[in-house]
Amino acid sequence: MEFDFAAEQPKFLMLMYGLIAFVAVVGGLLLLLDVVPSFFARRREAQLVAASASGAPLPRRRKQREGVFAFFFLLPTLLLLAVGLVVPAVRTTLLSFMDSGSSGWVGLDNYRWMFAEDSIVRVLINTLIWVLLVPLVATAFGLIYAVLVDKARLEAVAKSLIFLPMAISFVGAAIIWRFVYAYRGVGDQIGLLNQIVVSLGGEPKQWLLNPPLNTFLLIVIMVWIQAGFAMVVLSAAIKAIPADIVEAARLDGTTAWQMFWRITVPSIRPALIVVVVTISIATLKVFDIVRTATNGNYDTNVIATEMYNQAFRYQENGQGSALAVFLFVLVIPIVIYQIRNLRKQREG
Repeated sequence: MEFDFAAEQPKFLMLMYGLIAFVAVVGGLLLLLDVVPSFFARRREAQLVAASASGAPLPRRRKQREGVFAFFFLLPTLLLLAVGLVVPAVRTTLLSFMDSGSSGWVGLDNYRWMFAEDSIVRVLINTLIWVLLVPLVATAFGLIYAVLVDKARLEAVAKSLIFLPMAISFVGAAIIWRFVYAYRGVGDQIGLLNQIVVSLGGEPKQWLLNPPLNTFLLIVIMVWIQAGFAMVVLSAAIKAIPADIVEAARLDGTTAWQMFWRITVPSIRPALIVVVVTISIATLKVFDIVRTATNGNYDTNVIATEMYNQAFRYQENGQGSALAVFLFVLVIPIVIYQIRNLRKQREG
């Protein structure tokens, strides 16, 4: 097939415009972050050298000028936040008070629907189960891993293997675990879980089709991914515990169990909070695992998947936006708690 350059010319023009825009943006950022500060730094250095040579008093920094200079550097970030976060958040909130076509106001009807519809209540319950189990279980496994692997002979290799699931996308992890839960009638199974059941004399099951068990099996995927993250953070926190505290506890005859609960856990409490908060936020937004593994069927839907279904599959913009706002409201208390916790740590 002969290539028709004339027919493809618009695409080449779009590609060229994209490259030009990319070069312009990158060049502009380099100018802002490198050339401009270097210019003012050299100017300041020249002023200091001239004042030192002439014996004149050193020029003072002008706070007003520094404020303008700081705002100049913050302006691109503020614009990006406004365009990418603030404007969409305001627009989504407004859409949540409108009908499916975003043409008329319906007040709080979309929020009433959220708590009156049985299927959506099931979605909220599923999300609550995810948020309660995943952070606690993943953090617990991460802490166990961190304690067991700490100062082991092959510590680096063990940590790499435990952390490896974090390098896999949620979609990839869901596909892997779908094979683990796979079902094939009677006989040899391709799914690991069913093969184990058959080997023990049991009957294979369609695990992902049976609620509420399927929700817990999907939670296992998220825990498998996040436990590696928890292990890395908590292992670093354990290694940061002062050696003199550990030695003093050992001299006092503290057992391993007492060492764990009275020394290790209190010492790494800030890291534990960070891990739990981070995993909680990630769990509230979980979408890929449910979408890939079950497509939200068989009572496995969570808020993020139902939000997508309402807004893009069913064209119910108002209801989808209401779910999005509700999800945002759920995240806010966790973020506020983390901010206050960080502030207390700085003050302490």
